[in-house]
Amino acid sequence: MLHKVSLLSPLPFNLRSLPGIPNTIYIKGSIKPSDTKAVAIIGSREMTSYGKKVAVNFSRTLARSGITVVSGLARGIDTVAHREALKSGGRTIAVLGSGLDIIYPPENIALAGAIARRGALISQFPPGTKPLGKNFLQRNCLISGLSLAVVVIEGKRQSGTLSTASYAASQGREVFAVPGPVDSPLSQAPHFLIENGAAIAKSPKDVLDYIETII
Repeated sequence: MLHKVSLLSPLPFNLRSLPGIPNTIYIKGSIKPSDTKAVAIIGSREMTSYGKKVAVNFSRTLARSGITVVSGLARGIDTVAHREALKSGGRTIAVLGSGLDIIYPPENIALAGAIARRGALISQFPPGTKPLGKNFLQRNCLISGLSLAVVVIEGKRQSGTLSTASYAASQGREVFAVPGPVDSPLSQAPHFLIENGAAIAKSPKDVLDYIETII
């Protein structure tokens, strides 16, 4: 059973003093001090088998290393990231583009319940808010803000992952991109990021080594 929706105050440590963060956020579950050591894993809703394999590897490895995995509960890469973090005995935080009483996509209702028990569901939108497209772009600011680094696995050139990467850069978060097959449309976003200065993540170790330098 999901926990009662409550106003989270004060803000999680990683969100404090960041520009553009809403004054009010809602939570189901709990935020722990260990969640300051968090990494966002994001990517396409239309993931390939390659993208899924990469997402499983990164999520499992980071979770087993004590990293809280942050994502957006969307179909595809987000779902894999949350699920594999839980399977690995780790913590995960899902940032929603709707009120916490409206889980989207609906097939992730059970997953959302598990996340609330082993991490947290977070939203800047009050209960009753529907999952409108504009909300998902706004919530990307929280995904990057909660994290010390953002890992982009797959996405098209106009992917929403680039919105999260842009927020991350403005917040001083490191952006990692996982290279993909050169002939795949879903490699366009990560390759664009790499061309524009994002760090290349060839394996989870690249991300873990970075986290070690800033903790």
